[in-house]
Amino acid sequence: MANNQEALMKRLLAGSVQCETPEHLAQKLAKGKPLTVKVGFDPTAPDLHLGHTVVMNKMRQFQDLGHNIVFVVGDFTALIGDPTGRNEARKPLSEEQIQKNAQTYTEQVFKVLDRDKTKVCHNSDWLKKLGSDGLIKLAAKYTVSRMLERDDFAKRIAAQAPISLHELLYPLLQAYDSVVLKADIEMGGSDQLFNLLVGRAIQRDFGQDPQVVITMPLLEGTDAKMVDGVLTGSKMSKSLGNYVGVSEPPTDQFLKLMSISDDLMWRYFDLLSARPAEEILTLKSECANQSRNPRDVKELLALEIVERFHGAAAAQDAQSAANQWLRQRKVADLEEVSVVAQGPGIALPNAIKDLGWAPSTGEVRRRLVEGAIKVDGEKITDPQHLLLVGNSYEIHYGRKKAGKVTVIGG
Repeated sequence: MANNQEALMKRLLAGSVQCETPEHLAQKLAKGKPLTVKVGFDPTAPDLHLGHTVVMNKMRQFQDLGHNIVFVVGDFTALIGDPTGRNEARKPLSEEQIQKNAQTYTEQVFKVLDRDKTKVCHNSDWLKKLGSDGLIKLAAKYTVSRMLERDDFAKRIAAQAPISLHELLYPLLQAYDSVVLKADIEMGGSDQLFNLLVGRAIQRDFGQDPQVVITMPLLEGTDAKMVDGVLTGSKMSKSLGNYVGVSEPPTDQFLKLMSISDDLMWRYFDLLSARPAEEILTLKSECANQSRNPRDVKELLALEIVERFHGAAAAQDAQSAANQWLRQRKVADLEEVSVVAQGPGIALPNAIKDLGWAPSTGEVRRRLVEGAIKVDGEKITDPQHLLLVGNSYEIHYGRKKAGKVTVIGG
């Protein structure tokens, strides 16, 4: 039994950043009853994106194990705006816009969660009823000094940037959600740790067993890059335009995923793919030893993600449409160059050497054997392959050199 409990804990905490606390989670699980697992999203934008699904995938794990998932649409807290990671107060949204966004959130969440087993709540249902007297009593349960310990506020104070009083209420209102729902577990991104811990404190004050807090990694946006060996960039965000929406058309999703860097690809595999960790490590090793092209592996990722949200047929169609678009764009962007042939044509190794793409024909022959040269999309391995005078060819030499090559007579 102990081994089963240990395996279950390992599975549930796999990929998480922090758990407060593992011992408390083990105690809750040991009771053998379904736990109430709460996650909330404020509908501050119309669409959910892949960054949201990192937490939602973990929710689905708990759901598949028989636990009760409560998806909280923060239509009331969205009126304030979560100050997490902000250097200024959020601009308020109209109630009409919030409700419109909330409707799309509610539909999109079921692309990951089981509709029949998910309880969807709107926190306006209880926060509006709290009233001014209830809000004052709630505010009395937490001190200003503890609230200002959070990193976001401390930075703004140091920078002499304003903090509005209503922003201090946000963590308390999120915590009150947990009180109303009697949450056993609350999950969120790693930047949500402070808010989630306030929930634990407020539940204790209301005489409840405090929730276990589990935080998940933040997914970098599609524009993240590797700098000095470190992956850097903002988290995926609709407002920054570096997102892949879960309801975007299949081809758009595919193209956005194909646009990410090779380094970022592995981060997406780790946080988004359902493939076993061992398989991902094998793919990474094959790319490192050049037995696989990273682009082909990126296609596997794009196919998996698009299939998850749109189905296998749509994913295959998206792959074809995206590759056709990419080929057309590459042809349009290719540099136009020419080589001179002393006769009816020129051998491919000589042409590549004359273009200055390789130091010698011997080097080109070696790359031919490796399968690193394509002519008009076809992989060429024959060193005698002839390029004929008067013709133009799209030639790719490895991953760095490419051009539209015209052969002219000498």
